[in-house]
Amino acid sequence: MAEDSPHTRTIDAFIAAANTHDPARRAELLDRALTADVVFWSPLGRTVGRAAVDRFITEVVQGHAADDRRMVRTTRVDAPEEWARFGWRYENAAGDSLLTGMDVMHVSPKGGIDEIVVFAGSLD
Repeated sequence: MAEDSPHTRTIDAFIAAANTHDPARRAELLDRALTADVVFWSPLGRTVGRAAVDRFITEVVQGHAADDRRMVRTTRVDAPEEWARFGWRYENAAGDSLLTGMDVMHVSPKGGIDEIVVFAGSLD
């Protein structure tokens, strides 16, 4: 899939939302990337809605960070039809990998991600 495809732009907006500490900017990016009723499957369970994803980002992804950490897409976006997957890495300010994983997302025909399944960590 091309790096400028709609799926890639949507996923990159989601990643940018995970990395911003500005609540207004994060809300804007999540609004662009996710449907209002997005279903979010994380290692902590199932939640529904943009606000739930926002809480996960602020409480889990950013909430415990002692330094500047960020999520980085590590693979191209593979998107057969309405499904997409990509690899990611959570890293510290020095670029050291803290956690890796893969997300699988369903993109609504109307636009926006309506389902996210997070696979965090190695299967080793």
